[in-house]
Amino acid sequence: MSSPDPQVRAARNQSTSSPRPGARGPVVAVTGAASGIGALLTERLAASDEVRQAVAIDERRGECSAARWQILDVRDPAIAEKLRGADVVVHLALDLDLETDAAARTAYNVRGTQTVLTAAAAAGVHRVVLCTSAMVYGALPDNELPLSEDAELRATAEATGVGDLLEIERLARRAPRAHPGLNVTVVRPAVLVGGVDTALTRYFESPRLLVVAGSRPAWQFCHVDDLCSALEYAVLEKAEGELAVGCDGWLEQEEVEELSGIRRMELPSAVALGAAARLHRIGLTPSPAGDLAYTMYPWVVSGSRLHDAGWRPKYTNEEVLAELLEEVSGRHTVAGRRLGRKDATAAGAAGATVALLGAAAVVRRARKARRRI
Repeated sequence: MSSPDPQVRAARNQSTSSPRPGARGPVVAVTGAASGIGALLTERLAASDEVRQAVAIDERRGECSAARWQILDVRDPAIAEKLRGADVVVHLALDLDLETDAAARTAYNVRGTQTVLTAAAAAGVHRVVLCTSAMVYGALPDNELPLSEDAELRATAEATGVGDLLEIERLARRAPRAHPGLNVTVVRPAVLVGGVDTALTRYFESPRLLVVAGSRPAWQFCHVDDLCSALEYAVLEKAEGELAVGCDGWLEQEEVEELSGIRRMELPSAVALGAAARLHRIGLTPSPAGDLAYTMYPWVVSGSRLHDAGWRPKYTNEEVLAELLEEVSGRHTVAGRRLGRKDATAAGAAGATVALLGAAAVVRRARKARRRI
């Protein structure tokens, strides 16, 4: 059978969904709409009586039949034409996969955000909503509990994807000056839970919870459903500016251990950070040492702007932790590296951790030996 005409294929790739008759509210475009948070938000907006139409943008078509689909890469300048008629754009096409090459990930995330912001301004879009993370505040021993939205962004680029998120934050600040009339809202979720895979969710897949001696962890979670409802608030301009989102309050490390039933393995700071750096450098783990800081020091956010606007989280930290533990049940991760069931069984709980830490030490000794020859 011969391939369909390119114009026919293009027509098949986008829905004929049209705005609801007599519906009011904005036309909202969502990038990264085929999967993950983008798919959840697209479904939510398409069903909302406060949204006239949802436009879904991705490199492949997703499952939301009520949205109007546009199939293309967000780095393609042609996206400007696809955004014409939209009032708001929610940019969720980000790659924060632990296994992605860091340079390729940055190129996609930063170029994609730049293109979307420029295209939105050219298309006459009124508002762009970006989603980064509360990680941009940095995890530091002197952080206030909780941090306000206006707190200084003190993170460094040492943790997975945080450098990209900081650059996206800089683009967000510059965009209104570069494109007068374009408003930008940034949403910063706490530890995200619900079908996501990050260094922080993998922390709870470990046979022991690594605790760095002398550290003061404070755990705050954000369920993906709560993030979507916060994004909808931003879309409908019920809250503006920089918006931090998460469950109310936080859990101390001892509470996390009690609720999870997972015992701790405490290591001195120099040992934990040094081993994490070496393991990442030799390719044994996907997580750089910078990820460890977010399990050591607090970066809890108040979410005061959303609360002032009437938004409330649906979930508590305890409920989200319980869902996370159920979600990762049966997975085995050590120092950020996910093991197969056979590997985990052979290594044993504590043995797997010792093996990886030992591997880093062996490599270090071997390198020292080579230098002496």
